[in-house]
Amino acid sequence: MNDYQDYYKTLGVEKKASQEDIQRAYRKLARKFHPDINKESSAEEKFKQINEAYKVLGDSEKRVKYDQFGSGWDGQFTNQGHHGGDNVSYHFSNADMGQFSDFFQNLFGGGGWSESETRGGGVRRRRGRDHETAINITLTDAYHGTKKSIELEQTVQGSDGRPTRTRRSYEVTIPQGVTDGSLIRLAGQGENGSGGDAGDLFLRVNILRDSRFTLNGHDLSTTVDITPWEAALGAKVLVPTVDARISLTVPAGTQSGQSLRVRGKGMPISRGQFGDLIVTTRIVVPSNLTKRERELFEELTVESRFNPRQ
Repeated sequence: MNDYQDYYKTLGVEKKASQEDIQRAYRKLARKFHPDINKESSAEEKFKQINEAYKVLGDSEKRVKYDQFGSGWDGQFTNQGHHGGDNVSYHFSNADMGQFSDFFQNLFGGGGWSESETRGGGVRRRRGRDHETAINITLTDAYHGTKKSIELEQTVQGSDGRPTRTRRSYEVTIPQGVTDGSLIRLAGQGENGSGGDAGDLFLRVNILRDSRFTLNGHDLSTTVDITPWEAALGAKVLVPTVDARISLTVPAGTQSGQSLRVRGKGMPISRGQFGDLIVTTRIVVPSNLTKRERELFEELTVESRFNPRQ
């Protein structure tokens, strides 16, 4: 296992970064180093480091602990539990320890802790550990909301006390306007408890890349091609939204690369409230001119006094 790693450095963010900055950095790096996409031999290890860093910095409570004890972790938490009040103690689970660095295991016990009620020094019940996995959805799914059937492989304790693998199916409701990186909680679908409640299953939403739009929070961005005369004279052009097309007014004198904002045509935020659609213009010219088109462009070179380089 690996020794202490600087989670802020792993994600390439400053210590004062906002939770939104951390989430954006994680999404960018996770896509870059995902083993299904990046075939370099080091990608899988890098991907694990990125996920470990995000498990801490993406959780505000864990981030506070990390900021407090990160630089002096060695010896602070080794083989120690964290005790709360009201006769409740928390002890670290040993499951899946190989997935995390020494630092993570010592500080967070391999990804979380489970709650046990004690009386007279004996453990009466233990809540099962929470589990987390990813769920991939399309931009259209996130826009409208949908239901998805997923099947997951889980390790459960058999009647003989030995762990066995089993597959379970879930019907998941994807709420309208769900954001990339957010969590959907399936209560009681995590690890079985020992005399206590089962843990929860958390599904981290991954909105797949869309060929038409780039997603930024609740805003969508797209590019529309326009002709030189549409840019110069102004025009109305059709641009896509998630589920339709709208007519966009391109003002006269529009420049290539200029962004036009269409209010309320982005992703849902709440009932009746939507983000914006940002349309970037790109001026394109014909690859092959007709004889008449060439004549007109040649006339323009004689008539026009415009020089974009002055």
